[in-house]
Parts: sequence; C-alpha cells; structure tokens
Amino acid sequence: MDILGTAIRDWHNGIKDQILWINNKYGAPEEMPIDYYFRAADELPELEAFALEQCRGKVLDVGAGAGAHALPLQQRKLNVDALEISANACQVLKERGVKNIINKDIFKTEGKQNYDTVLLLMNGLGLSQDVNGMRDLLKHLKTFLAPGGQILFDSSDVYYLYDNALEKVEKPSDRYYGEIEYQYQYKNETGAWFKWLYIDYAFCAQIATEMGFAPELMAQDDEGHFLCRLTVI
Repeated sequence: MDILGTAIRDWHNGIKDQILWINNKYGAPEEMPIDYYFRAADELPELEAFALEQCRGKVLDVGAGAGAHALPLQQRKLNVDALEISANACQVLKERGVKNIINKDIFKTEGKQNYDTVLLLMNGLGLSQDVNGMRDLLKHLKTFLAPGGQILFDSSDVYYLYDNALEKVEKPSDRYYGEIEYQYQYKNETGAWFKWLYIDYAFCAQIATEMGFAPELMAQDDEGHFLCRLTVI
C-alpha cells in the first residue's frame, strides 16, 4: 500500500484538501505537511542546503520523494540518479523533470561502485529501521561508492521524546531508544506499521567506524539534528 506516494501524487495533481497523518506509539498523531516534499531550493533548511553543496560527481539520491533534492542538484549540472521505492512518487519525479529515476528498493538495488556521493536526507538513514539494519545498510551502500566516494545523511537524537516534562514517555529498555514505529494514514486508508531509525551522532559514529567508515560531523543544531559524512577507511 503506497500511502505516502499517493499523497505526493495527489498534491502534485492539485488535490490539496487532504491530510497525511503519521501515527506513532509515543503520543498523538502528527500531521505531515505534504508540501514539504515539494520545497524549492531556497526553501530548504540550512542543513539540507549545506548537504547539497557538499555533493559532488555522480550522485545517488536515496528516497528521492518528489525531487526536492534531485532537482536542485540537476540544476547544478550534477549527474543525479533519483532512487525511489514508490511508483506514484516516481511518476511525480518524471513529471517534475527529474531525468534519471530508479524505481527500486535500495536493499534490492545492486551497487556498482560508480557513485561519488550517496545522499540520504530528511532522516533518510531511518529506512534502515533499527541499529542492526543500519549496519546492513552501510555495508550495502559501500558497494555503491566509487573510489574516494562519500555518503551524506542527516539524523536526529530523539532523546527529547523521553525528557519532555509535559508528556512523559517511558524510554524503551528492549531496544535503542531511536528505533521508532510509525504508520501513515491518508484519506480512508491506513498503512502497516513500519520502523524508522533516529540515532545520536556518537552512537552513529561508533557504528560507522565498526563498518569501516571514517565519520565526519558536518553540522549540528541545538536539538540534536546533525549532518554526517562517511568515507571508506
């Protein structure tokens, strides 16, 4: 069930009176503004804009969505492949002018060691689902990198979910606290629950080093959101 892709497709086609909800298991449902996937280059947060500035060579944009990152990179004349699992979102990418589109799951895509930059923004590392999945993802992404290539991604330390004095949430004891479950709801459809990983930088750097990468903290804000670059040791 492609709920997120359907919402993106509808918004692109002018249907803008519906709400995309994200259910979670720690609090009230949250509205996900669909127009966030359609931001122009000058509307991107500083961290994302900075990440795009760091891209070089041939780029793989993992989880391309509606093209908020692929399109500005194309405008800079970079060779960009937009990888997106949603067929609906891929159609939107095509109609918005993204040239090279790969409609696949990253885990089912063969790496050919030909990308100078692998990009995962909007907490894109989260698609690894959990800490063990992050290890698997980093091992897999290494096969996509050309010699001297880099992986750029952002993530967040979600400690604040458990330190909120107004709405106390019990920190899990059976898993890393950044392994969170979500569920999309749009129109009359509710999707399956899925896991998403948010990770603090210190733990992220530890895992990356274990997997044979040199981590570099590129930027970080006061709320624990950071941009990281990984290069193969």
